[in-house]
Amino acid sequence: MYYRTHNCSELRLDNVGQNVVLSGWIDKIRTHGQISFIDLRDRFGKTQLVLNLDDCDVSDDLKKEYVIRVEGIVAKKEVANENLETGEIEVKVSQLKIINKALALPIDENASDEMRLKYRYIDLRKKENMDKIVFRYNVIKHVREYFDKNGFIEIETPMLVKPTPEGARDYVVPSRVNPGKFYALPQSPQLYKQISMIAGADRYFQVARCLRDEDLRADRQPEHTQFDFEMSFVNSDEIREFAEGLMKSVVLKFKGIKVDDFKTFSYEEAMERYGCDKPDLRFDLELINFSEILKNTGFGVFDDAQTIYGLAVEKDFSRKEIDALTEVVKIYKAKGLAYVKVSDGNFDGGVSKFLNEDIKNKIIEKSKIKNGTIFFVADKKKVARTSMGELRNKIGLDLGLKDPDKFKFCWVKDFPLFSYNDEEEKWEPEHHMFSMPKEEFVEDFEKRPGEVLGDLWDLVLNGTELASGSIRITSPDLQKRIMKFVGFPEDEAMEKFGFLLNAYNYGAPVHGGMGLGADRIIALLLGTNDIREVIAYPKNKNAQCPMDGSPANIYKKQYEELFIKSTNNE
Repeated sequence: MYYRTHNCSELRLDNVGQNVVLSGWIDKIRTHGQISFIDLRDRFGKTQLVLNLDDCDVSDDLKKEYVIRVEGIVAKKEVANENLETGEIEVKVSQLKIINKALALPIDENASDEMRLKYRYIDLRKKENMDKIVFRYNVIKHVREYFDKNGFIEIETPMLVKPTPEGARDYVVPSRVNPGKFYALPQSPQLYKQISMIAGADRYFQVARCLRDEDLRADRQPEHTQFDFEMSFVNSDEIREFAEGLMKSVVLKFKGIKVDDFKTFSYEEAMERYGCDKPDLRFDLELINFSEILKNTGFGVFDDAQTIYGLAVEKDFSRKEIDALTEVVKIYKAKGLAYVKVSDGNFDGGVSKFLNEDIKNKIIEKSKIKNGTIFFVADKKKVARTSMGELRNKIGLDLGLKDPDKFKFCWVKDFPLFSYNDEEEKWEPEHHMFSMPKEEFVEDFEKRPGEVLGDLWDLVLNGTELASGSIRITSPDLQKRIMKFVGFPEDEAMEKFGFLLNAYNYGAPVHGGMGLGADRIIALLLGTNDIREVIAYPKNKNAQCPMDGSPANIYKKQYEELFIKSTNNE
């Protein structure tokens, strides 16, 4: 018995008169006397069935979501349904078989996120949700083809790896055949792709699964996918050029938009102009450094501050709006938010009474604003820039300046190689400890860690970090020095990373690469920031899967086989 000759999106006027077989879910039923009109649905679309109960014996009442098989003749509709691809035809059913019945669905369009995840298999039946998964498949297919035509080979790296401290917490897997020892699930393929370059693969890529035991948010899951690649005998410009071509190709293919060449900023320039290292370029609002103008006003808040940064916005904000924006900067440790209102060059309100005419004129000249509101944060440089950067993003959102149909990419490069952890009072890698310092810092980075820049970069789209990359360290001596500086003396470095350090001793090519966040890219292409919408079976904010109940207890026997003691011996 055939279950279908066509899917539910295929039939057209050319098929009129043909005997066909269709299978799928009942999407809708409308009954008029002995005639039932059924919309039959599968992943591809819908087809209307016409069922005459006098001509076709159906022993049970049909209900929504029943799975059925029908046989019948394709006929032309008297009035076409323009909302359906198959809207010009209908199938007059001669035979109907119920394959499986369905209970009333436990979720509808008002279901909570938790219920949607619990019944994910039902939620995915909605065309708009399954379309996202199909879209994901098509993006990944296109990316694979792009890598292939550019001479890359896909290499699958292990999922059970040696636990190595790379930043986030590892998920660990106990080994039954090696009692007391553990595998880790890979946070990324980082070490293995570098070893693949040493092995002579030259151009590697992988649609890689990465697993990290981190706190979750809308753009983070315990397991995510990245377009991972590595290239030999290249410099950083060549790597970025390839990745830029890839992203331009993806956006053109799936959005029909030819994006501009990506702007490039140094980390310092991005922080100075936008207050963050992932600037949203869809709007032009930039930070203004007012320090030289405002340092000697006689106003203590300004005079005592290390730096004063501002934003000039062509809008007259209300007191209530200003109070709300003040709370935004306080989140990022700013003490407060000063402001003045400008109308045809005249100042009013806020701190305007502390400013003489000369200072006001200089502010107007530097900000180039005639009407609107100028905000100021006076604080330490890092606090002032960061809080104003977040204020910029908030104002851009509130004023509708973040056009979802714009795709504004940029590169941010020359990041600090190290960042100082105030809580633990030590230097840490800004990205990871396999990134190459810029050449001028190699000899003495230990003596001036705060100055050291790395040959590393981020790719940013519309204020979202999509990817990070770097030229890798290939000298075992330099790698050991970096590891020692961030807290891994040579004996510990060899214990944890010896397989990589030893590989360096046998001829390592200059190489570098990137990992692009596939989930984030796909989500942004679809106009959402929530990556759960483009993952077939995501976890909730507690890293749990309501559908299958994971993580779950294991049985007492499994604890015994794994030589693990636990208070939970169910």
